[in-house]
Amino acid sequence: MNNKTALITGATSGIGRETARVFAKNNINLILCGRRQERLDKIKAELKSQVSVHTLNFDVRIREDVFKAIGSLPENFNKIDILINNAGNAHGLDPIQEGGIDDWDMMMDINVKGLLYVTKAILPQMTQRKHGHIINIGSTAGKEVYPDGNVYCASKHAVDALNQGMRIDLNKFGIRVGAVNPGMVKTEFSNVRFKGDDQRAGDVYKGFEPLMPEDVAEIIYFVVSRPCHVNIADLVVMSTAQASSTIVNKEL
Repeated sequence: MNNKTALITGATSGIGRETARVFAKNNINLILCGRRQERLDKIKAELKSQVSVHTLNFDVRIREDVFKAIGSLPENFNKIDILINNAGNAHGLDPIQEGGIDDWDMMMDINVKGLLYVTKAILPQMTQRKHGHIINIGSTAGKEVYPDGNVYCASKHAVDALNQGMRIDLNKFGIRVGAVNPGMVKTEFSNVRFKGDDQRAGDVYKGFEPLMPEDVAEIIYFVVSRPCHVNIADLVVMSTAQASSTIVNKEL
């Protein structure tokens, strides 16, 4: 994996940050993207002794900022071999009749449109070189629907469909496309979903051992490190205690 460059969205926390750490250990140069510059600076300081690191501070929801940021990459970072579409979120957990429209917009704008914007900005150089690997971070919510998950599940089902569509359309360019779909991972996800209610967020992971961000990061590295003729198209991973979105053994 020497001399390869990966761009990771949502790199300031959780799965994105841990993926950056695993990639750095394995000599993959990094373009780290996020909305919080101070966190980008911190992870860059941590990893720059291992690999070359460049940061881009933008919000994936804002189309112009996405294209401007990616268009600003210096020459030594403008050949992206690996794209990790990791930025995503959940806002609220309400039945459809009580859901907030602002919450719906946030999820669709980040989880679907943001993924599309970043991919669109990067694809020209991948198709021209006929080389690249795109990993879309989905969710078990893209495989099933659970009570009160309506719009979040819809956004992740869209990611699932886009992952399949990208793989079909980009096949003739030799670009690998795959998805990693985690179940419950202990990150800031629930804190965001419950809008800073740390008590409610913490209760989500009580009584069982959930996946940790580093677990998913190791899987992402495994996927991108397969030989060029191997494409892991769609991978679902859950903790041992989790059987589905609604069945979790909290006695383990």
